[in-house]
Amino acid sequence: MAIKERMSGNEAVAHAIKQINPDVMPAFPITPSTEIPQFVSTMIANGEIDTEFIPVESEHSSMSAAIGAEAAGARTLTATSSCGLALMWEVLYVAASNRLPLMMEVVNRALSGPININAEHSDSMGARDSGWIQIYAENNQEVYDNTIQAYRISEHKDVMLPIMICQDGFITSHAVENITLIEDEPVKKFVGTYEPEHYLLNAQEKMSVGPYAISSYCMEAKRAQAEGMRNAKKVILDVAKEFEAISGRSYGFFEEYQLEDAEYAIVAIGSVCGTIKDAIDKMRSEGKKVGLLKVRVFRPFPGEEMAEALKSCKAIAIMDRCEGYNSVGGPLGAELTAALYRAKSTAETVNIIYGLSGRDVKTSDVEDVYDKLQTLAAGEDLFGEYPYLGLRSAE
Repeated sequence: MAIKERMSGNEAVAHAIKQINPDVMPAFPITPSTEIPQFVSTMIANGEIDTEFIPVESEHSSMSAAIGAEAAGARTLTATSSCGLALMWEVLYVAASNRLPLMMEVVNRALSGPININAEHSDSMGARDSGWIQIYAENNQEVYDNTIQAYRISEHKDVMLPIMICQDGFITSHAVENITLIEDEPVKKFVGTYEPEHYLLNAQEKMSVGPYAISSYCMEAKRAQAEGMRNAKKVILDVAKEFEAISGRSYGFFEEYQLEDAEYAIVAIGSVCGTIKDAIDKMRSEGKKVGLLKVRVFRPFPGEEMAEALKSCKAIAIMDRCEGYNSVGGPLGAELTAALYRAKSTAETVNIIYGLSGRDVKTSDVEDVYDKLQTLAAGEDLFGEYPYLGLRSAE
C-alpha cells in the first residue's frame, strides 16, 4: 500500500536509508548534505535502525572508513557535497578500483571558489571519471526511489562498483514536496540482504584489498572495472523494471518528455527539468514541437540510446550546470555531442551553461532557448559562440 507523505529530499533519502537499514555509515557534515547523517544518527539513537554510525574528522576519513567497512563485508554508505566530495578525491578511485559497492548520497553544490553553497553539478561531474556509477534526480520522489534501487545495482555480481545518488542542493534537498513512500517490508524484500562473495572478515579466505598493481596486471584490472560499468547498463534497467512492480513508477536511463515528435529538444539533468517541462507544456499549447530528454543515468553514459531518442530532432540544446573550462561547454555537452557524431546525427547542437552557483532558471529563459533552436535549425545562430543562460551583460 502506497503511503502519501510530505518530505524534503534529504528527509526522503533518510527514510529510504531507514528502510534499507545498512550496516555502517561514516559521515562528516557539509552543507547541504548535513541533514542526511543528522537524520540517520537520530534514528540510530532512537533505536529505529541498528546501523553503526562513525563520526570522522573529515570527508577523506569518511570515504576511507566506508572503504574499510565495505571491504570487511558490511553494507556501507556515506553522504557529502561540494568540497567534501573534492576532499575524498584520492579515495574515490580506491573504492571503485577495489570494486566496492558502497553508496554515497551526493547533494550537489558548487565547488569553491568563489565560495558558494548553492546548487551546481561541478562536484559530482568532477568525479565523473572516477569509476562510480552516477544517478541523478529531478525531484524528491526520484531521489527516494533512486536510493532504494542503488544497492541492487551496485552489488550485482556483474557490476560491483560504488554508486552516487545525486540531487540538487537546497532546490530538492531542503524543499518539501508531496511524495509517495513504499511500505517497509516490500523495500526490505526488494533490497535484500547483502551477502558479499569476498570480504576481509571471511576467516575461510585470505585476501588483500588495494595491493600494489604492477604493470603486468593493472591494465587488466582497469579493463575489468570498465566491463563492470558496461554491465551496469543492463542491471540498471532490470532493477528499474523490478522496482516498477513494487512502486508503479517507471525509470530508465533518461526520461523522454514530449520528445516523440519534437523537432527542437533540450537535454538536461536534475531539478531544472521541472521548469523545462512547464515551458514545454505552454509552448505545446501554442503548437510548437518542443521536447525534453532528462538524463537520469550519467555513468554509465547511455550515449547510443540518447542519440537514438534524439534522432528526429532538427536542433538540440545540451544544458550543463557545470563549467567544463574547455572553451566549448560542460561535460554533458562534450559527451553527448560525441555520441551524436558517432550516430551520424544531422541535428544542429549547442551546449549551454546554466544555473551556476544556484542561478535561477525561469520558464521564459527556456522558451527563449527553444525559439533560438528553431532559428538555429533554419541556419541562423543567435546563441553565440559560448552561451551562458541568464548571464548579466557587461553593459
